[in-house]
Amino acid sequence: MNYNFREIEAKWQKFWAKNETFKATNNSDKLKFYALSMFPYPSGAGLHVGHPLGYIAGDIYARFKRHKGFNVLHPMGYDSFGLPAEQYAIQTGQHPAITTETNINRYREQLDQLGFSFDWSREVRTSDPKYYKWTQWVFIQLFNSWYNKASDKAEDIATLISIFDKEGNTHVEASCDEDTPLFNAKDWSGFSEKTKQEILLKYRLTYLADTEVNWCPALGTVLANDEIVNGVSERGGHPVIRKKMTQWSMRITAYAQRLLDGLDTIDWPQPLKDSQTNWIGRSEGASVTFKVKDHDASIEVFTTRPDTIFGASFMTLAPEHNLVSRITTKEQKEAVETYVEATAKRSERDRMADVKTISGVFTGAYAEHPFTKEPVPIWIGDYVLASYGTGAVMAVPCGDQRDYDFAKHYNIPIPNIFEGVDISEEAFADKTNTIIANSDFLNGLSYKEATSKVIAELEKLGQGEGKINYRLRDAVFSRQRYWGEPFPVYYVDGMPQMIDLEHLPLELPEVEKYLPTETGEPPLGNATHWAWDAKNNKVVSNEMLKQVRDDGHSELDSESYEGVYPLELNTMPGWAGSSQYFNRYMDPHNDETIYSEEAIGYWQDVDLYIGGSEHATGHLLYSRFWQKFLFDRGIAPKDEFARKLINQGMITGTSAIVFRIKNEDRYVSLGLKDKYSTDPLRVDVSLINPSDELNIDGLKKWQPEFKNADFILEDGKYIVGREIEKMSKRWFNVVNPDTICEEYGADSLRLYEMFLGPLEQSKPWNTAGITGVHSFLKKLWKLYGALNDIEPSAENLKTLHKTIKKVEEDIESFSFNTSVSTFMICVNELTSQKCTSKSILEPLAILVSPYAPHIAEELWERLGHSESIANEAFPEFEEKYLVESTKEYPISFNGKLRFKLELPLDMGKDEIEAVVMAHDKTKEQLQGRKPKKVIVVPGKIINIVG
Repeated sequence: MNYNFREIEAKWQKFWAKNETFKATNNSDKLKFYALSMFPYPSGAGLHVGHPLGYIAGDIYARFKRHKGFNVLHPMGYDSFGLPAEQYAIQTGQHPAITTETNINRYREQLDQLGFSFDWSREVRTSDPKYYKWTQWVFIQLFNSWYNKASDKAEDIATLISIFDKEGNTHVEASCDEDTPLFNAKDWSGFSEKTKQEILLKYRLTYLADTEVNWCPALGTVLANDEIVNGVSERGGHPVIRKKMTQWSMRITAYAQRLLDGLDTIDWPQPLKDSQTNWIGRSEGASVTFKVKDHDASIEVFTTRPDTIFGASFMTLAPEHNLVSRITTKEQKEAVETYVEATAKRSERDRMADVKTISGVFTGAYAEHPFTKEPVPIWIGDYVLASYGTGAVMAVPCGDQRDYDFAKHYNIPIPNIFEGVDISEEAFADKTNTIIANSDFLNGLSYKEATSKVIAELEKLGQGEGKINYRLRDAVFSRQRYWGEPFPVYYVDGMPQMIDLEHLPLELPEVEKYLPTETGEPPLGNATHWAWDAKNNKVVSNEMLKQVRDDGHSELDSESYEGVYPLELNTMPGWAGSSQYFNRYMDPHNDETIYSEEAIGYWQDVDLYIGGSEHATGHLLYSRFWQKFLFDRGIAPKDEFARKLINQGMITGTSAIVFRIKNEDRYVSLGLKDKYSTDPLRVDVSLINPSDELNIDGLKKWQPEFKNADFILEDGKYIVGREIEKMSKRWFNVVNPDTICEEYGADSLRLYEMFLGPLEQSKPWNTAGITGVHSFLKKLWKLYGALNDIEPSAENLKTLHKTIKKVEEDIESFSFNTSVSTFMICVNELTSQKCTSKSILEPLAILVSPYAPHIAEELWERLGHSESIANEAFPEFEEKYLVESTKEYPISFNGKLRFKLELPLDMGKDEIEAVVMAHDKTKEQLQGRKPKKVIVVPGKIINIVG
């Protein structure tokens, strides 16, 4: 019987779906195991062979845990809001929901054919109103919460209002805006309702604020830092500028220290932990206030080296700093405005990465040194970021290389506090502590003593204090897009109000076009039914709102119709829906609560999470923040959502390159290209055979530019160049898993992806290599050709149990590549042993099942079973079958091996010698001679000298 993998795989995929084989229950006597892979964004391109790597690894582990008797939750869904679908809608007019549904159907088809043990009954889609109802709900909980530093957790905003009613905010320890005014209870009671709401916004965990953002005019939206590459949008490569906008933000900074501390409690990759640690950027130092001369203003800076304050010879502000326009002199105004405009076109990442360029402009203003009272010139420079620290630095050219380079470039005087010590670049790094010895104020003090003294004196002056600072900034949570979660927010007198839970979800309205409005509003500004009737709690026509003009801007007059108010026009960012999806999987169809106490009480958290390291400072950081908030408010039982995380490596593609002779429509083969001046061009890898030979006719049909090209061949062939790089449509090196499954089967693909190398490492794809694992599966299939109930031999048992031991160890350590090798060795040995015993081949099928589930199910059925193999107990390893009772001795004559002889291990030295000397082969070697010496080392060697 041939191994008909197409028929077998289709049969069992249908069986699993019909019988809901992998459906988990929220109530079980079994121990739980929650295995999760990051859910994908369903792009139009579908999956390539690089995408399933993490899914296969997660599936192997989930299946293994099911064999070990666990109740396994292994769900899958789609992160289905996103910019690509919206961009396609802009280009074609097709609603993003239609594109998204088409793409999801394609993904589902591909995922199913790979045989994953997903519980599809729990599928979620972030663009489904039934799902984003709960994203909106979490947003409302954040809005109705504040961070109490005294209790070190988030609390209901009602508790803060209660404190204000009794005593004002003088003694409140909270995470809040820096410009929050102080007031007593009497002040609070006298404030208008609007003023109270404005003050509360300064405390809420999600709030409105004017924020510097990455604005992409071409896309008409704000972009997160991780959506920008080399100063342009990752999607489409459009220019990005810095711009101030009123945005919703998340007060993630309140959790900065807890996010750091939590890293010690979770088993996540150290490089990823390091990324989050650096992104949060904790540093200890001092806050110092410099008064601005001739202005009722001051500049706060944070420094980790307050002991260097006497070396501060100038200040640098970020070009976006809110004081720049206010303090700049008339003489410097034009230069400053020009510089600010130019800087707005550079992303923060570019500015941070650019350590060589020195640029800045003098504002014409001066600050006053806190101690010396000397004037300190105030400059602006793009190496200072508004989003980092206070957006201002006290520049110490004798203590910081960049400040030193800046001062030298613009001829800013450098204080002679080193008393003639050379400040050369080579010696520079050792000079900072010299400041202490050369300042009268700090003379003779150690670094710690000097730091303490400076901070104490600053506190006496009222111009500073010791402070812990974090690089982490509050997360901008608004996007000027259509295809995203609507905010459950309407505005009364300009102040945000939340829609009650019972009226959620607030669903996306239909719009005529997906671009911003002519007046610059987000795409939702095009909606004709996008106003909130607060009396009847429903969305109504915009005609219920009267349009008024004020200075040429369009506004909505909420007093025109009583109880009807404008709704928020921004939508939530891409990371909104992914920040708690792992919890929603626990109870995805619950319409009453985000999840039941039974579900969350049983599943608790994710035991194994697999996904890409590129999400380190995006999804993975924001999700930890949301989880800690939900824990604070008693909604989630754990303050970390995933115990263990594995970052799978990348499967790279082998690109194919043809070489075009410059300025000609001719292409030269690889071996001849050095004779010409050429430009390399990547072509579709499907046009290349395993010998790197190009299908020239296929290339000419592939793209018009090659239609009339000439090709210079070597030995009658055109050989392409090869380069290993990221698998991408852009490089035409994508390998479609559908093609692999059709030719070799899903089990072959699964095994091959694991066989390529360690899970965490990147490895190149080579389709030719899959033939090896496919041959192994055919050999495995053949092994089950004749089955019987005979007792297994000692050799059979030894092979099986060493395989059980190795495979279990490999799976527990996620060393899946070595398991595949172990399977190959096992099948080869059993084939050589002519093993047909069911008692050996049954457990072997279970061992193989997590890796190659289709063939395992079919073999299990051939073994006489009617139930799925998925829930069978994992074979138990028994040490006794690996204990050796005999030893195969090498028998040597004068040091040369002549034959081997198997003898019991418990045989004594004299017995061994007697048996060997009596052996026919020994007599044949000696030819009647008496040996001079017989050397016997029990358990090792036998050597006859003579």
